[in-house]
Amino acid sequence: MEKTSKIISRDRDQWTSEKAFVFSMAAAAVGLGNIWRFPYMAGENGGGAFIIAYLTCLAVIVLPVMMLEVGAGRLAAGNTVHTFRQVNRLGTAYGWFVVLLTTVITSYYLVITGWTLGYAVAAWRFDIPDFSDFTAGNNSLWYFMAVTVIAAGLLMYGVKAIEKLSKFLMPALLALIITLVFIAARTSGWEEAKTFLLEADFSRLGESRLWIFALGQAFYSMAIGQGYLVTYGSYIPTRTNIPRACLLVAGTETSVALLAGFMIFPFVFTFGLQPDEGTQLAFSTLPSVFNNMANGAVLGILFFSLFFTAAFSSCLAGLKVIISSVSEELKIRDRYAVAVVAVVMIILGIPSALSFTPVQLTLGGKPFLDVIDQFGGTNVVIFSGIFGATLFCWFVPAHRVETALGARSKWWVWRIYIVGRALPALVLAWLGWLAIAG
Repeated sequence: MEKTSKIISRDRDQWTSEKAFVFSMAAAAVGLGNIWRFPYMAGENGGGAFIIAYLTCLAVIVLPVMMLEVGAGRLAAGNTVHTFRQVNRLGTAYGWFVVLLTTVITSYYLVITGWTLGYAVAAWRFDIPDFSDFTAGNNSLWYFMAVTVIAAGLLMYGVKAIEKLSKFLMPALLALIITLVFIAARTSGWEEAKTFLLEADFSRLGESRLWIFALGQAFYSMAIGQGYLVTYGSYIPTRTNIPRACLLVAGTETSVALLAGFMIFPFVFTFGLQPDEGTQLAFSTLPSVFNNMANGAVLGILFFSLFFTAAFSSCLAGLKVIISSVSEELKIRDRYAVAVVAVVMIILGIPSALSFTPVQLTLGGKPFLDVIDQFGGTNVVIFSGIFGATLFCWFVPAHRVETALGARSKWWVWRIYIVGRALPALVLAWLGWLAIAG
């Protein structure tokens, strides 16, 4: 493993510093994982009860697995498939499964990022539409294709382009979200939003569905089981302390997710909308906000421009996972890999884009995009994250992981191996309990 890693790492880019890695990794997940997905998942799953379950899953399970994936990327210094191949033969198949999962998720990420671009363009025209008006035509389809082409063009320039974008993005986006939270605190729906988010119905904590969605969102927010952490970890500088970097990323992600809830739900209740509106929650709520407040046009321009940039960075991260595997495993130039992956994204993303056009493509009576997100973004992501952690913790010696994590990481290695080795048994026990209870 060490010999192979050295050969691959000679030609691989690196983040310029630990700070650059933190900014880039946080930007990769903040855009859609937290501003878009977290509020709508909280809205559909009980608000405060969901937040308690989410934070519990994050602290107990997700943080150790996150550090493990970043450490594995540094250890192998290669793409996702290469990294898991170092574990055993089964790892190669699992590595390609992760790439496939990320391909599916990124295909609808690009659609939603297209929405953010469309709203940014509309905001600059001082005409922010309702979501129903925006999807009355084929905007969802055309903006999806535009975003895919723009992303492919930028990825021709490698990780340095992502790093430069992220250093500007994170501070600006965080400042604007905090500003909108202060504005939201002055609305009539603020108290109702606080109650919804901070007061939990503890009886709901006994619902298995709530915990599934909370664990899925925690995995989704931190990009577990999707190859992001492995790929970004493979570019990490030698002196980076991985536990410290991951704690900073997780703290940033969680803060933005909670702030996004306090930014959106006061307006949801103020304008009489439903918190369980689904994937379009942010896009149904915020246009009403900006169209009905003083200086709303300026704030709309700033928010949707930065929201697009944040969402776009998430797409770049997903595409980088896929492109690095295709390029290095199939032995083709990066630029050819970018072109191939862009074409695949357009083909796979069209059904999700069409679910919010006059075609209204559905699956089981729900928009195709919603179904794919809740299945792939929850159930499959959970399976992928658990399976990957199990592979590493049963087949990679603990001292190798400790070396990868950096100085003073023994306590985290102990936690990682307890979680990684116990997860399969706990999941099987939980499924058995569900079968008996059901």
